[in-house]
Amino acid sequence: MSGPGLTVLSGPTAVGKGTVVGRLAADHPEIFVSVSATTRPARPGEVEGRHYLFVSEDEFDALVAEDALLEWAVVHGAHRYGTPRAPVVAAVGAGRPALLEIDLQGARQVRQAWPDARFVFLAPPSWEELVRRLVGRGTESAAERERRLQTARDELASSSEFDHVVVNGEVTQAVQDLVGLARL
Repeated sequence: MSGPGLTVLSGPTAVGKGTVVGRLAADHPEIFVSVSATTRPARPGEVEGRHYLFVSEDEFDALVAEDALLEWAVVHGAHRYGTPRAPVVAAVGAGRPALLEIDLQGARQVRQAWPDARFVFLAPPSWEELVRRLVGRGTESAAERERRLQTARDELASSSEFDHVVVNGEVTQAVQDLVGLARL
């Protein structure tokens, strides 16, 4: 499977991927933003079908068995996340820029399945800022925060695997940089 128009955004936990992609989706409806399926429970304020497709373990197993996911992975050793294939293929086939917000494991799978996609790494302005954002979210236990920070260290070391790096120091600028890349 190949085709221009697909941008894959990845980066460490708490870097602000959701914030940047949320703003991009609101300000640039011409860009298709894929909604991932996940087996994790919804966080406060998350809306089914907008933030994620919240599915059971059995439903996720069925998606995998049917090859209905472009990529999928176990994230932070806890829950599965995956990108439904059909909506992405339809958007790109219609000539619409498409964006996937996924973790590093997923990005590596998409590189195999869709090698001419554009791969963008969203980086924090500093490690200290990344830690501050994660702690400030207040959505994880201390053990979960430490697990996510260890994952983030590994993910930051992989930024060289990506075609572009966008630093999320300020959301508006990060969105502008990402939109420019998605429209290439």
